[in-house]
Amino acid sequence: MTEGILVREMMADPLLSSYSVIMVDEVHERSVYTDILLGLLRKIVRKRPDLRIIISSATLEAEILRDFFNTNESKNSSKDTATIISVEGRNFPVDIHYVFEPVPDYVQASVDTVIKIHRFESGGGILVFLTGQEEVEHVVRLLIDYARTLKKKSTDRKLLILPLYAALPATDQMKVFKSVPRHVRKVIVATNIAEASLTISGISYVVDCGFVKLRWYNSNTCTDCLVVVPVSQASADQRAGRAGRVRSGKTYRLYTEEDFLKLPAQTCPEIQRSSLASVILQLKTLGIENILRFNFPAAPPSKNVINALELLYALEALDDNGQLTSPLGLRMSEFPLHPMFAKMLLVSGNFECSEEALIIAAMLQVENIFTSPPGQGLQARKAKYRFSVTEGDHITLLNVYNAFIKENKSKKWCGQHFLNYKGLMRAEEIRKQLSKLLTKFKIPLKTSEGDVDAVCRCIVAGFFANAAYLHYSGVYKTIRGDHTLYIHPSSVLYSQKAPECV
Repeated sequence: MTEGILVREMMADPLLSSYSVIMVDEVHERSVYTDILLGLLRKIVRKRPDLRIIISSATLEAEILRDFFNTNESKNSSKDTATIISVEGRNFPVDIHYVFEPVPDYVQASVDTVIKIHRFESGGGILVFLTGQEEVEHVVRLLIDYARTLKKKSTDRKLLILPLYAALPATDQMKVFKSVPRHVRKVIVATNIAEASLTISGISYVVDCGFVKLRWYNSNTCTDCLVVVPVSQASADQRAGRAGRVRSGKTYRLYTEEDFLKLPAQTCPEIQRSSLASVILQLKTLGIENILRFNFPAAPPSKNVINALELLYALEALDDNGQLTSPLGLRMSEFPLHPMFAKMLLVSGNFECSEEALIIAAMLQVENIFTSPPGQGLQARKAKYRFSVTEGDHITLLNVYNAFIKENKSKKWCGQHFLNYKGLMRAEEIRKQLSKLLTKFKIPLKTSEGDVDAVCRCIVAGFFANAAYLHYSGVYKTIRGDHTLYIHPSSVLYSQKAPECV
């Protein structure tokens, strides 16, 4: 199960009495729920000395977690119980090559490195790490142009260039696992999705650009943004390890060895760069009243904690004393969603649009409903434009879902309209699960019968903290704090007349 599911299970059984051994894997990824789970397990072990906990990871600073579990709060503490067990990896040796001087453009340098490897190195696949979809598609185009020149020379080995990123349709993602003939070299251009989540056989060469795109929460503007930052040493080692799975390999790092030694040892834990509203709501439900005294393996910034408490108070999930409100706060904590979504769903009965609110909430849990296959960007944009409405992205998603149901969930129809079929099926599944929660809380399942204003009011009831107005200078300013924001190019509002409020 995921860490989040285990944390939710604690709400019913705080001491996890039905388990005798818990193994937490891939801890180096340090997701929000990994840190919450470790903090809670530390508390449970104090009450249940019989519980065995195994924490496993490829690149973890094990000493930090050993000390975290051995630090005893009580004075009459027993002896230390946490210890480190090292298991030797079975990787083949990987030669690591650095550049002599920093490269001015790592995207172009990636292309040049792949061409040099292809010309001067023996067989084996090449895996290139870049930061995002735009860079991946740009490099794929450049390499395809180079591959076309090779086709004219019949003596040269052929190149098969494949992109890999989260927004890519599943059928295109699966192409990277297919084996290729001996006279063809596979080149995979990927984001950090290929770093730890999956293993591609046949890779002998890795090109590491040295950067990664991470989601970062800005406590001043209360918004998440994707920021390109240098990788950590642990991530760089993970990337290099991809070249030594089937035979000895080589890794080409597009940065100097001096720069590598200056990189942070570990990637910043997600809990230190995320909104904490959901985290605090769950901890409150588990009976942890004093959030500031709770032991996290990595303490989150105090400003993020204050922001989360303010938001939960504004959503009426917490009262003046910081206690969970009943029934609203308790009900919100039962939703496996951000508290804003929970509030929107719980008040949807008052606006008589609970069916629409369920669809919008479900659709927003699925990434990339609209697909944009390589080389078909224009057709994909036209297809998206047909669903777009002036009321914005939420109502557009509602239209897409209703059309999908009207077309009897046709996979062929999704393909024709550049929609993610699996994503829409997943959204339908999520909608059913959320509707069970509304039924449990006796919220009437009603439809607005096409009244878009009622749906918009319902959204605002949950998401008022995200409101912004159109400033006379042409940019948007947040109503709370007057921070400057812009409409994202992927939004349906981007090419329309700017609305006064969003």
